[in-house]
Amino acid sequence: MAEPGDRVKITAAKEAVEGTLMPTEDSDSIFVKLKNGYNIGIDKKSIKKIDILEKAEKPAKKEKEQKNNQKNPKLPAISILHTGGTIASKVDYATGGVVAAFSAEEIISMFPELTKIANIKSSLVSNMMSEDIRFSHYKMIAEAVIKEVKEGAEGIIIGHGTDTLAVTSAALSFMLEDIPIPVILVGAQRSSDRPSTDALMNLVCAAEFIAKTDFSGVAICMHKSMTDDICAVFPAAKTRKLHTSRRDAFKAVNDTEIAEIDYKTRKISFLKKDYMKKDSRRKINAKLNFEDKVAIIKTYPNMLPDLIDALREKKYKGFVLEGTGIGQAPTNIKENIPNYDALKKFIDDGGIVVLTSQCIFGIVHDKIYKNCRRLADIGVIFGKDMLTETAFVKLAWLLGNYKKDEVKRLIVKDLRGEISERTDVRSCV
Repeated sequence: MAEPGDRVKITAAKEAVEGTLMPTEDSDSIFVKLKNGYNIGIDKKSIKKIDILEKAEKPAKKEKEQKNNQKNPKLPAISILHTGGTIASKVDYATGGVVAAFSAEEIISMFPELTKIANIKSSLVSNMMSEDIRFSHYKMIAEAVIKEVKEGAEGIIIGHGTDTLAVTSAALSFMLEDIPIPVILVGAQRSSDRPSTDALMNLVCAAEFIAKTDFSGVAICMHKSMTDDICAVFPAAKTRKLHTSRRDAFKAVNDTEIAEIDYKTRKISFLKKDYMKKDSRRKINAKLNFEDKVAIIKTYPNMLPDLIDALREKKYKGFVLEGTGIGQAPTNIKENIPNYDALKKFIDDGGIVVLTSQCIFGIVHDKIYKNCRRLADIGVIFGKDMLTETAFVKLAWLLGNYKKDEVKRLIVKDLRGEISERTDVRSCV
């Protein structure tokens, strides 16, 4: 009898389908995962027969100790830190869902090509979906990075869920000042057990970039286009996920990519020349604390002051106000003056408000319009061209490590490439 996980051929009244049998609670249908990764449901009444093509392999018992790869003295040492997400996901045939279920060792066994590029060491930091990440996890990841640096890693790849990958990248860039080696965050839009996965290319390109270049610092490596040809290395604090499912979901915002890697030829082309270089003598200046009581408030039509008042009453230390256009907020007409008053009270009580734009590209400025100047007059800090999420983690990190006066000074100072000296209008093309 066929069981979930078996590869089967189902012959129905109108067609024959081959795929992996999925579990289901639907008494009227059978579900099969096709070779292309998609599921199809078949009405049981139409099924003539089910042939078992291959029985599911029983999961091997996990070894307590990680198998050591044979070391090649000519290859660099790269550590892979596994944190979960789609890049480490596969189908759980007990539930039929996609779960973060690979151990760090299994990632290496899935992608043996990595061992031709570097001597690979892997460690499990966490196993979670990226939407669940908290500041405490940033600290956990940063501490794991520091440990690998001390143990001689020449580069680090962090496998991470794509949804908050760019935010983690920005956070780590602030936490790990002067890191002497590259730390590259990598994700996948398709789980690693699907034929259409982008995980292999992203991982291989990240490893090639680490092995063949003198770059150091935090960055992201993901597909540059929809096709499996080029990966881009994106700046840590100027990148955003702009599509839910496309392979090329990540784009540099108000900035350019650091480099490109041709997956077929393995040629690496730098688009930036002013990056920090590897230097084993350089010591990490790590500041790992975050202030929990920091938030993001998005402005919207018919906005009321309740959210701002609630943060003040809960004694939040600061928040990012995502305004409209070049830096406006609903604070001008009679009906919206309560919003203006709530902002003033929050700042007068010692809170910090950093204003960014809901627009993806461009800069906020406090001198162009009267309504922007009114916000600046009460102490709202204009965040220049920082992404909202980057401004959020920067503010929380600054509040966790510096006194208030220093926070206000540093929030508008470019520390890790998060603020551009000037923004090219062509950068949004």
